[in-house]
Amino acid sequence: MNFIISGKNIEVTTGLRNAVEQKLGKLERYFTPETEIIVTLSVEKERQKIEVTIPVKGNIIRSEQTSSDMYVSIDLVEEVIERQLRKYKNKLIAKSQGHPTASGSGNSFKKEFFESEEESVEDDEVSIVRTKRFGIKPMFPEDACVQMDLLGHNFFVFCNAETDEVNVVYKRKDGSFGLIEPEFG
Repeated sequence: MNFIISGKNIEVTTGLRNAVEQKLGKLERYFTPETEIIVTLSVEKERQKIEVTIPVKGNIIRSEQTSSDMYVSIDLVEEVIERQLRKYKNKLIAKSQGHPTASGSGNSFKKEFFESEEESVEDDEVSIVRTKRFGIKPMFPEDACVQMDLLGHNFFVFCNAETDEVNVVYKRKDGSFGLIEPEFG
């Protein structure tokens, strides 16, 4: 695995680099040697944050963890990535009807990824418990943000009056707003 480690408002010391490579290196048994793991360490006030992104065949395995200690954040992010990998593995196995191959189910994974004896975490399985239907009327993204705030939600689906496409506005952690637009291709 190729680690790409960078820091924002923090110097990536040898100790931090070793901690990241040792903790996330446990995932090496699943990935091919050329798999890239992009790690960003950052510090904002008392928050020690680590962001890990692993691109795998059209998908992204990603986690972001924050705590008051960078080493704790590193431990937390490894646990979350491991859990995401188990979910992703189950999805790939289900998609290939139980006959995955390392080359056919995502060229980022080793054969051992599919052969490991780890059982799936059933309580983490996705379960849709409610379906909601609502009319979508054309509006501008700014109006959708106001509507989202009025409803007390952290996201809002709407038809963009400018593009005539379904978009989503959402509230970001810093209190600002984001817009998601579809991109087909």
